[in-house]
Amino acid sequence: MKTLGYDQNQQRLLRAVSTASVAVATVLIVVKTYAYAETGSVSLLSSLADSFLDAVASILNLIAVRIALTPADQDHRFGHGKAEALAGLGQACLIGCSVIFLVVESVKKLLNPEPISSSEIGIGIMLFSIILTLLLVLFQNWTFKKTGSLAIKADASHYRMDLLVNLAVIVAIAGDYFFSLALLDPIIALLIAAYISLETSKIFIQSLDQLMDKELSEDDRRTIHALAIAHPQVEEVHDLRTRCSGSWTFIQFHMELDPNMRLKDAHRISDDVADVIIQHFPGSEVFIHQDPKGLDEEHTELERTIVSS
Repeated sequence: MKTLGYDQNQQRLLRAVSTASVAVATVLIVVKTYAYAETGSVSLLSSLADSFLDAVASILNLIAVRIALTPADQDHRFGHGKAEALAGLGQACLIGCSVIFLVVESVKKLLNPEPISSSEIGIGIMLFSIILTLLLVLFQNWTFKKTGSLAIKADASHYRMDLLVNLAVIVAIAGDYFFSLALLDPIIALLIAAYISLETSKIFIQSLDQLMDKELSEDDRRTIHALAIAHPQVEEVHDLRTRCSGSWTFIQFHMELDPNMRLKDAHRISDDVADVIIQHFPGSEVFIHQDPKGLDEEHTELERTIVSS
C-alpha cells in the first residue's frame, strides 16, 4: 500500500479558512441586521436570512474539517474523510432552504411592492458585505487548490452565491431609489434563486457520490490502468476499484506478474507502480494485490472489467 495525505501546512490552512468563514458569517449577520432595521428592505431581509444560513453552514464546515483531519483510528481505518461529504450534503440542504425562502419573499414583493427607506445605508452595508465576502472566497479558492477539500469547495460555492445575492440587493435598492423600480428587486431575486438551485444540485450530487462510494470517472480509470500496465514487468491488471473520501482517493486493483518472480521483486514493482499513480493522483492510497500470471481465478464480470467500453 502506498499513501499520501495532508501535510501540516495544509492542515493549518484548512483550519484557518474554516475559522475565517465562521468569523465572516458572524460579522455579516451583525451589519445586515443593522441595515435591515434602518431600511426595512425585504431583499436585505432575505440576504440577512442567507447570512444566518451561512453561519450555520460554516460552523458545520469547521466541525467537518476538524473531524476529517483526524488521523485514522481503530474504529475508522480509512480515516474520517467522509465528514467533508456529509458537510457538503448538509450545506446543500441549507442552501436549498435559503432558495425556498428567497422565492417566497420575492413572490410576496411581486404581489405587494414596497418602497425602501434609507437606501444609502443599505447600499453601503451591501458594498461592505461584498468586499468582505470576496476576500473570503479568494482565500477559500486558494485553499481548495492547495488541499482539494470538498467541504471548502462547497463553502466557497455558497459564498460565491452570496456575492450575487448582495449585488442583486444593491441593484434592487438603487433601482427603487433612482428609478422607482420596485418590481426589479423580486425579479432579480428569482433569477438568482434559479442560479443557486443549479449550483446547489451540483454540490448535492457530488457529496452524495462520495457517500455512496461512486467510482472515479472513466477517464481517470483508464489513466490508472494505463499507468499500471505501462510498467514493463506488469502483464495485466484487473479488478480495479476506486472511490473518494473527502480529499482522499482510494485505488485498488490486482496486478498480474511473472509467476516465477521473487516476492521481493514483486513488492518492488508494486511500489514503483503505486508511486507513479500517486504522482498523477495526489492524496491517494493505492492498494495492489500481486497475482501470478496464468493463475486460474474465478472473477465476476464486474471484477474483470477495468473500464467500460
